[in-house]
Amino acid sequence: MSDSIPMTREGYNKLRQEVERLEQEEMPKIVARIAEARAEGDLKENAEYHGARESQGILQAQINELKSKLARAAIMDPSAGPQDEIRFGATFKVKRLSNDMTEEYTLVGAGEEDFGEGKILATSPLGRGFLGHKKGDKVDIEVPVGILQFEILDITY
Repeated sequence: MSDSIPMTREGYNKLRQEVERLEQEEMPKIVARIAEARAEGDLKENAEYHGARESQGILQAQINELKSKLARAAIMDPSAGPQDEIRFGATFKVKRLSNDMTEEYTLVGAGEEDFGEGKILATSPLGRGFLGHKKGDKVDIEVPVGILQFEILDITY
């Protein structure tokens, strides 16, 4: 997995803060739980000890995943490049052709995605489907539920 992950400086900082929070706040709590459980004696039949060790492993995996994303981060500047096509950082309005509903999306990087807010990953199937298109284009995007058809109404940065 050496593919770079596009993200804004804001998204990068958000991920970094989450790693720090997990390492500085959450991990010490689990280490304390392990120490308390270890003090209770026989570890073979100590459910609290085994539960805390499992929690530690899960948290460490989460930290490692976030650190991997940070290591592969490619900080993007949305203002650089052509403003008339959909690129990373673009906010754009589309009309879904199946129901004439208007939707607004922003292509974002890892750590910034929030589908409820219209922030979709630039690397997702939906995000990749919009890349490079211009105002007025009709776009067919294959997603797990089928093919979605859109018309691009506006693009802003």
